[in-house]
Amino acid sequence: MVPPRMPIRLIALDLDGTALDSHAALRPAVAQAVARAGERGIRVVPCTGRRYRTALPVIEALALEGPVVVQNGVVVRDARSGETLERRALPHPLYDEVLRAYRDVGSPLVYVDDPRTDFFFEPVERAHVFQGEYLRDHGAAGTQVADLALRPEVPVVMMSCMADGEALALVHAKLREQLGARARTHQIRNKNYRGDILEVVSPEAGKWSGLRWVCERLGIDPADVLAIGDDANDAEMIEHAGIGVAMANAVEAAKRVADHVVPDNDADGAAVAIERFAL
Repeated sequence: MVPPRMPIRLIALDLDGTALDSHAALRPAVAQAVARAGERGIRVVPCTGRRYRTALPVIEALALEGPVVVQNGVVVRDARSGETLERRALPHPLYDEVLRAYRDVGSPLVYVDDPRTDFFFEPVERAHVFQGEYLRDHGAAGTQVADLALRPEVPVVMMSCMADGEALALVHAKLREQLGARARTHQIRNKNYRGDILEVVSPEAGKWSGLRWVCERLGIDPADVLAIGDDANDAEMIEHAGIGVAMANAVEAAKRVADHVVPDNDADGAAVAIERFAL
C-alpha cells in the first residue's frame, strides 16, 4: 500500500524559465496559483539566479513575504526589507585563481553582498560582447573599477562571466580541474541575453543549500517541499525536495532528477505544478 503523501508546506519556485514566460513576464495563471497557495498557508519561496534587486519586481507582483533565495543560493534575503538573512561568501583564496581563468573569455563580474552596489566590473570594452550588452542595460546597479585584481573589501559571494557557451565550456572545464571541491561552478543558459553564464560560488552555496537553510529556519521538513525549476542550477533542489518538478522547457539535468515534468513556461507549467501537487 502506498503511504499517503504529506501536504506541501513550502513551494520553492524558480523564476526565469519557470514562473516567468519566455518573454520574462509573469503569467496571470502562475500569479493566481501562488496566491491560492498563500491562502492555504503554504509558503512560496522564490529560488532564483537573479540578484535581489532584479528579483524584487516579481516578488512584489506575487505579494510574497519572508525569505527569498537569490543569486543561486549564495544569499538569502527578506522579501520586504532586503535584509541579508544568510550568506555563503566565496572563500578568499579562490579570488585570484578564478579571476585569471575568466580572463580567457573576458573581464568577469564580481558580485558582492553590499547594500550600496550589486557587483564590480571593469570597463565594458574588456568584457565579452555578450556581457557588454548586459552591462549597458544593468551597469548602473554595479560599480566600475579600473582593475578587479584589487579585490573588493566587501564580501564577495559570486564571480561570473557571460560569453558564448563553447568558450565558457573550456573555462568551466579548466576551473573544475583546478578548483575541485573548493568551489561550486554552474554553467547555465542566459535566458535574457545571448550565450551562457558561468558562475563560481562557495562550495557550501547553491539553491538547495539556501532552501535547506530556509526550511530549517521555518521548521519545515524537505519532504514537505514542492520544488519547481528548469535549469541545471535547479536540479539539486528538484532532486532533494519531497516533490521535484521540471518544466517541459527544462534542461536534461533537471528533468533527469524530477519526479514529474509539467508543460513549459509559456503554457503555465508552474501553475499546473502548484495546482496538481500543492493545492
